[in-house]
Amino acid sequence: MTADRPDHPMGPDQRRASQLYAGPRPIRTREDPSALDRLTAGEVTRALAAKAADLARDRLSKLGRNKPRRKFPPSAAPPATPYKQQPRRSRGLPAFKLPSFGLPSISLPRISLPKPKPPARRSGGNQPPQPPSPPSGRPGRAPQPPRNNGGKGSGWMKRLVQWGLVAAIWCGIALGAVLAWFALDLPDISKVAQFERRASITVLAADGSEFARFGDLHGTTLSVRDLPPHLVGAVLAIEDRRFYSHFGIDPLGLARAVYVNWRSGRAVQGGSTITQQLAKNLFLTPEKSLKRKIQEAMLALWLESRFTKDQILTAYLNRVYLGAGTFGVDAAARTYFGKPATEVDVRESAVLAGLLKAPSRYAPSSNPDESAERARVVMAAMLDAGYLTQAQYDAARTAKPSPKRKPGGDGRYFADWVTDLVPGFAGPDHGDVIVRTTLDLKMQRAAEQRLEALLAGPGVAANVRQGALVAMSPDGAVRALVGGRDYDSSEFNRATQALRQPGSAFKPFVYLAALEAGWSPDSMIDDAPVQLGNWSPGNYDGKYRGSITLAAALAHSSNTATARLIDKVGTDRVRRIASNLGISSPLTRDLSLGLGTSEVTPLELVRAYAGIANRGVPVWAYAITEIKGRDGAVLYRRQGGGGAAVVDPSHAVQLSQMMTGVLEYGTGRSAKLNRPAAAKSGTTQDYHDAWFVGFTADLVAGVWLGNDNNEAMKKVTGGTLPAKLWREFMLDAHAGKPARPLPGLDGAPAWSPPPGSLQPGVVPPGGVPMASADARSGGGIGSLIEKIAGGSGTAPRVQYDYSHSGGR
Repeated sequence: MTADRPDHPMGPDQRRASQLYAGPRPIRTREDPSALDRLTAGEVTRALAAKAADLARDRLSKLGRNKPRRKFPPSAAPPATPYKQQPRRSRGLPAFKLPSFGLPSISLPRISLPKPKPPARRSGGNQPPQPPSPPSGRPGRAPQPPRNNGGKGSGWMKRLVQWGLVAAIWCGIALGAVLAWFALDLPDISKVAQFERRASITVLAADGSEFARFGDLHGTTLSVRDLPPHLVGAVLAIEDRRFYSHFGIDPLGLARAVYVNWRSGRAVQGGSTITQQLAKNLFLTPEKSLKRKIQEAMLALWLESRFTKDQILTAYLNRVYLGAGTFGVDAAARTYFGKPATEVDVRESAVLAGLLKAPSRYAPSSNPDESAERARVVMAAMLDAGYLTQAQYDAARTAKPSPKRKPGGDGRYFADWVTDLVPGFAGPDHGDVIVRTTLDLKMQRAAEQRLEALLAGPGVAANVRQGALVAMSPDGAVRALVGGRDYDSSEFNRATQALRQPGSAFKPFVYLAALEAGWSPDSMIDDAPVQLGNWSPGNYDGKYRGSITLAAALAHSSNTATARLIDKVGTDRVRRIASNLGISSPLTRDLSLGLGTSEVTPLELVRAYAGIANRGVPVWAYAITEIKGRDGAVLYRRQGGGGAAVVDPSHAVQLSQMMTGVLEYGTGRSAKLNRPAAAKSGTTQDYHDAWFVGFTADLVAGVWLGNDNNEAMKKVTGGTLPAKLWREFMLDAHAGKPARPLPGLDGAPAWSPPPGSLQPGVVPPGGVPMASADARSGGGIGSLIEKIAGGSGTAPRVQYDYSHSGGR
């Protein structure tokens, strides 16, 4: 259709027809859809995208053009613009215009009105030529005056503001997305009050004095107003001086920490506020990561919005960890200084505040020098921040350090052992408990001091670096226990956990089995070279005494005599007796068992010796007599023990008498006491282990010396350094106590044979030791001879494994 084209001449009739075609004003009915009715979301989106692209191209083209517009004189008409075909738009889609701030606007399509009729021509005469009519639509608009954009600078400023706003919006969106991501796995803040901690165990000695505490210790909850001002000031001066002015995050402190760490090349300062530290303590783990720091900052903002500054500081001071298992300033003050936090002075406050940086490193109990230096740094910060005057600062610096108070006290190996035993008596969920034990603090200190003195003295030249000592009463109550030289250096308890070969200290069980089999202390046995299968043990000193009594063989610790004896009585009998008396570790079945090749712990060996001292009645080594809850309720109380004898009491007494010879004339002469005692030494092959175990009427004690890496000592036997240590400790433990005879040796005979009968075990002239059949049923050569002589059939010889070496 060409009726509206300006370059096509149009007559009146054509113009009229055109007007009739267009109509003066179209009339719509309800059924006729409008342009807006036909809009869809997809069309609007495509139109907006196309309009945005057009605007972008226009702006980019304008940036490259700086030419001024052509100006026409007012009387001159603009040149005709050639008609250009406009691109066809989607049906019913109106034109869109985007304003300068980027939001779209919708303009409805224009509807042309009928044009007025031109005036009639005059008749006659020529009419002056009319200028060509301007084209219709956009090209026919009147020329607009050039716009004044305020100069080039204002355009750039406008664009800068626009792009800045866009960048700010996108940055906000990105920041929100990041925070939402880190907030996904934040802990449940509603469960703040459910603060979990380990149950505390307070350990008391036999006299009721406290000597150890374990678990998480919490003192009285104190508010900021209850604490001394210098304690609060010490914490704020060294941790967060702007605590009462920031909003949970301190940008200045963070920037300072970054700068200082950058200058030093390592992390020397932290930028976390007290609020952030509380958020970490309450909700998060100690993990060092960017994620944890961001979550910490988010939670700090939440805490600041919900609580006052005093509430936040109070929670921090009562929940922060300050070393030695203590949480909060009150528990720390009671642990380190023996007083509540309300009574600490300026110097003690500085010590407590200094613990916040590194509780283990600056603990006054373990590192007093570093703790004092850290306290001086805190006091200087207090002076700089105005929490101390110069006079107060000088007085605090010259004050004497607080006395060192070791949180663990004496007997830390013993306390560890007790802690492991508590759940078995009070249950795994026992809560806070107070445990009364059998420990004698006087004996414990004597044992620790004597062991350290020996290892620091003669032990250095002898290449002895470790030791253990266990002492108990004959009923099994443990009175002292030392599991190593230094608990701070090694927490491994050698008294209860280290398995070592006992060497000749195991021989008493072989001789007790012989007594049970019918032998007597006076029975004779050969002390001479012996070959048992592929095993040929020898004596430590290389000397052989010929035919000697069992008592002499035990006193001199003869290996060859003991090997012959266990071969005669059988290993099964020895294993049964040792196990019944308290040896719980596995025991081998070969003949080398008699020389102590099976490993045991010092605790179980001393327990077995206590069974001997207790006339054959085994004892249970115990350390706990009573357990109470914090409310005073009794959770456990020992009711007493005791049981039947596992060996004939007379045999146990005979063995005790035989063991007195070790101290009188045998290998343990250097350990002889000023009272009756029985003992046995032990040394393993190549001097890896050295033992000395013995007892009096009041106490059973055992000593082990050696090295953790099993390195050989320099010819240290059980009768040398271990015997010396055992004697010194026993003298300390028995100081002030009257001497008493050993059980069963108080004047009345422990055992006497029936009248008119042949004493079992006595060697008749020209014969061999004889015993009843039931007594020798354990096997060995004696059992085989008896069976052959009795004509009751034969039994196979017990086969042994001779692959192990013997001990001395």
